[in-house]
Amino acid sequence: QVQLVASGGGLVQAGGSLRLSCTTSGITFGHHARGWFRQTTGKEREFVAAITWSGGNTRYADSVKDRFTISRDNKKDTVYLQMTNLEPEDTATYSCAAGSLRSYYDQEYDYWGQGTQVTVSS
Repeated sequence: QVQLVASGGGLVQAGGSLRLSCTTSGITFGHHARGWFRQTTGKEREFVAAITWSGGNTRYADSVKDRFTISRDNKKDTVYLQMTNLEPEDTATYSCAAGSLRSYYDQEYDYWGQGTQVTVSS
């Protein structure tokens, strides 16, 4: 059974930093991409960042580029999202996802974890 467990959310002041973690288990061969998404009440889920599991290629939404960094630890089966210079607009529930290499490009993922809340106060 595939499981993705996200953690690291919290309350932070604008300009602050947080690091989210997402540990996966039960992932079978072929799930080569991990992604972070976020969602606020009443809005559609928004892509944040993605990484390929083998080569470490990354991509970001324009809104977070140069402020967020996605990385992975293959040995720990964990993907991270380092968030710096946080803004109130970053407030959302952040979720991680796992998928094939195709997912890295089309953002259609196969497995999703529960969300972790990030709240940025002004």
